[in-house]
Amino acid sequence: MDLNHFKLLSVKFLVTLVLLYLILGFGYDVAFSNVLMISLAVTLIGYLGDVFILPRTNNTVATVTDFILAYVVVYFMTDMLTVGGDVFTASLISAIGITICEWFYHKYVQNEFKDSGYKEDDRANDYTLQTEFSEEIEPNYQNQNPEDREK
Repeated sequence: MDLNHFKLLSVKFLVTLVLLYLILGFGYDVAFSNVLMISLAVTLIGYLGDVFILPRTNNTVATVTDFILAYVVVYFMTDMLTVGGDVFTASLISAIGITICEWFYHKYVQNEFKDSGYKEDDRANDYTLQTEFSEEIEPNYQNQNPEDREK
């Protein structure tokens, strides 16, 4: 693993851990060990998304993807690891907090990789497609009457 990736992964993990501990730990009395496991899962899955989605799209698409991902992971892991409580609200608030942090984290990632040879042209196209038109070189006359070929 490249040292730059390790640094970015560490920053993402620490920010996620602190944020989720503030929201889930203090707000919803989730144990620190559970918050640690949830943070680890959100960080690893989210970083894979950052590596594959962010370079091919833009910050907005990557952030919306991170919101959905954070909500789903936090919801299911909180539901599995805790007993009772308002899992929906806890997951929603956590996902909103993570999304806000991810917006700035993506800016940081883009600045870190600015000199790595990555170009804006490497992104996926913006889906502006053109239809190709041409004339037939040899038209198919098999289904026409012989009299129509002469015209």
